[in-house]
Amino acid sequence: MTTSPQATLSSGIVRGSEHDGIVRFLGIPYASAPFGENRFRAPQPVAAWEGAREATTFGPTPPQVPYAGALGELLGSVRIEGDDILTANIWAPAEASGAPVLLWIHGGALERGTAALPLYDGSVFARSGIVFVSINYRLGSEGFSVLDGAPRNLGLRDAAAALEWVHREIAAFGGDPERITAMGESAGGAIVAGLLARDDSRALIDRAIIESGPIQAQTAKKAGRVTAQIAKRLGVRADRDSFAALTPEQLLDARKAQAAGSSPLGGAPGFQFAIDQESLPRSPHEVLRGIDTPLLIGSNTDEYRLWFPPEALAGISELKLQAARLVTRIPRRAVSEYRAAFPGASTGEVFGQLVTDMMLRAPLSRVAAARPETTHVYEFAWSSPVRDLRAAHALELGFVFDRLGDDEARRMAGDDAPQQLADEMNAAWVGFATDGDPGWPSYGSERRTRLFDTHSATVPQRRTRGMDLLPG
Repeated sequence: MTTSPQATLSSGIVRGSEHDGIVRFLGIPYASAPFGENRFRAPQPVAAWEGAREATTFGPTPPQVPYAGALGELLGSVRIEGDDILTANIWAPAEASGAPVLLWIHGGALERGTAALPLYDGSVFARSGIVFVSINYRLGSEGFSVLDGAPRNLGLRDAAAALEWVHREIAAFGGDPERITAMGESAGGAIVAGLLARDDSRALIDRAIIESGPIQAQTAKKAGRVTAQIAKRLGVRADRDSFAALTPEQLLDARKAQAAGSSPLGGAPGFQFAIDQESLPRSPHEVLRGIDTPLLIGSNTDEYRLWFPPEALAGISELKLQAARLVTRIPRRAVSEYRAAFPGASTGEVFGQLVTDMMLRAPLSRVAAARPETTHVYEFAWSSPVRDLRAAHALELGFVFDRLGDDEARRMAGDDAPQQLADEMNAAWVGFATDGDPGWPSYGSERRTRLFDTHSATVPQRRTRGMDLLPG
C-alpha cells in the first residue's frame, strides 16, 4: 500500500510517498538554484513556498558530461534537466523518532555523479532503522573553479549547507540531529573529510565514513590549474564575471576537450579542494589526525584497475615505472617492498598499487595511526570476475548498499557476487552509524583492519612497510 506522508520544514510542507513501511521524500531543495545571480556564489537560502510541495521525484542533476568509453560502460549516469540542483532525498522508517541519520555524499572525481543513481537507494538503511539522506552538490567548473572574485570550494560549501539543513530539519522525518553520520565514497569521501576539516561542519557530525576518499587539499595555485587551462582554452580571464558569462555547456565542452585521454593518475589536472581561509583553512589530511570524531575509513585492494584496463597496465615498462617513481618521489626501497608484497605482479600492477596507495590508502592509514582507538579501518578485497577489475575502485558500493541485483552493481561485480558479503558490509555500516561499532576492533597499535572478502577476517594491515615509505 502506498500513502502520501507529509513533513513540515522551516521553508514549507513537503509531500512524499510511503511503501512497505518506508517513507521517501525526494528532490527537496536545501539551497536556492545556483544559477543566474547565484552562479559562482556561496549557496543561498531557499525561499519559502505555499502549500504542500511534491517530493516524489529526484531533483535536477548538476551539469556534467557522462563517463565515456570503458568507464562509461561500467559507471552509470542519470540526467535530469533543471536548475534546482541543490536538493536532498530522504528514506526513513515510517514511524521513526530519534533515529540515527546517515548523510550520503556521492563520488565522481568532483565532476560527475548524482544522488539519483538507483544504486544509492536508501531503503536498505531505512529498513535497519536509519534515516538516510542523499544530496547533490555543484560539480566541475561550477563547483570547484578557482576564480578571482568568486568564493572557493563551492561544491564543498554546498555540502556544508546541506549538512546544516539536515541538522535543522531532520527531526521532521524522525531523525536525531545529534546523531548524524556523514558518509561518502571517492570524491564524496573527500567532501566528508573536507566537512570534518571545518570547525562549523565538524560540530554537526557525530561519526564519519570515508570510502576510498583522497583527503589532501592543495594550494589555490595548484588547485586552480584546471581552471586556468579551461580559461585559456576559451580565451577568457579566470574570474567570476568571465565564467558567469559562459554557459555551463561551454565550460563542460572545454573541460571535455582539456581532459581527453587523461586518467585520475595522469594527464590533465583534475578538480581539487583549494586551501582557503574562509571555506577550508587547512588540508583535511592534517586536521583528521587531530580530531576525535569516530571514523570508519578504508579502500579497495585494486583501486587503480577501474582506471587502467589490462592493456594499459601491460604498457607500463620498468623505465616508465622508474620515471614515475622519480616524479612522485617514491623511494626505490618502496618499489622493492611492493614487489615483495605482490609476488607475480607485473610492473604495471606494481605501479598501480604504489600510486593508488600513495593517493588513498597511505593517507588514510596515517590518519588511523594518529588516532588508533577512534578509527576503524577496512580493506575491500573481493575480486570481481568482470574485465579483470579485481577489487577495483567503487566496487564495494553494491555491497555497502546491499544492491547486488542493481544494473550498476552488476556491471562491475557480475551476476554472482556473494550476497553474504553484502549482508556483512551493510550490517557493519549500519552498526557504525547506529552505535559506533561496525563489528570489529579499532585500528589500535596492532593496525587491525577488516579484510572484506568471500571469507572476511580481522587482520593486521597489509603491506605496511611499503606504505610507511611513501611520501606524504
